[in-house]
Amino acid sequence: MAALAGAFLGAKLVYLGAEGWRHWHDADRWVQLATGKSIIGGLLGGYAGVEIAKHLLGYTSVTGDWFAVITPVTIMLGRIGCLLHGCCLGRVCVASWFTVNDAVGVARWPAAAMEFLFNAVALSVILLLKSQKILPGQLFHLYLMAYGLFRFAHEFLRATPQILGPLSGYQIAALGLVVLGGVGFVLRHRTDRARTR
Repeated sequence: MAALAGAFLGAKLVYLGAEGWRHWHDADRWVQLATGKSIIGGLLGGYAGVEIAKHLLGYTSVTGDWFAVITPVTIMLGRIGCLLHGCCLGRVCVASWFTVNDAVGVARWPAAAMEFLFNAVALSVILLLKSQKILPGQLFHLYLMAYGLFRFAHEFLRATPQILGPLSGYQIAALGLVVLGGVGFVLRHRTDRARTR
């Protein structure tokens, strides 16, 4: 429940900070503000929700490896929705074998398809690491860092508004994922080493 609550809140807050505020003067602003959300924000908020709940409940067991399996699957399902409904568009491109046409026939970078592909590969790697018992307890941290780096680079090919020079708000949040995953990885490593002494 904490993961869901944190994910919903984070998804909304990152969307509002990255681009939602730009719709305030639009005629359909309430629809835009009500429906807009961000996967990156969902990951940040979900992680925070779980860690806060674990601290408050005194729960010390590792939970991240299950989230590392579940998260890519849910993002892949979400990106199928993007493909079917034409949202989360890539930048306009010269028509080619890899481009997709938007609702008005403009050729675009296949942003949703590329994210689906990234998550399919990530899921395969996570399942392999899990089956071989490689880096147990660290798989979600690895996923956060990998997804954050992927999204930071991929945002240059997505049709999202830039808010800080060439960077979008989603790229700033993606760097937050990399930092969060890295800090979590180091802290878990230190905890594991302390337990084995």
